[in-house]
Amino acid sequence: ALILADKSAYNYYTDFVEKGYYNRIIAGNINQVLQVDSVVCDFNNYPYITKTYAKEMIIRQSNVTMRSLITTCRLTNSSRSDDNPNGFIIEGLTILENKDLQTVKR
Repeated sequence: ALILADKSAYNYYTDFVEKGYYNRIIAGNINQVLQVDSVVCDFNNYPYITKTYAKEMIIRQSNVTMRSLITTCRLTNSSRSDDNPNGFIIEGLTILENKDLQTVKR
């Protein structure tokens, strides 16, 4: 998916790698489920400003944590291809909110 975005998405990825995020997910046998609630996009002005609202479930053996996830970015036009059928590139990806809503023991 990183080929569909500028360096802003790659920067998040490398930060998570450096913090050991992906290794902890694998070592802890953790599953993640992302449910997109809505995507708001202003197609009247270019580049298209987009905001995504989602819920993230982090499923561990001992508990399930529900998080609120809100991101924003700009969409710019690009050539359509097999790898990019929508013809957009994500630029300036920013995580606005990623906070715990609740944790339920299993």
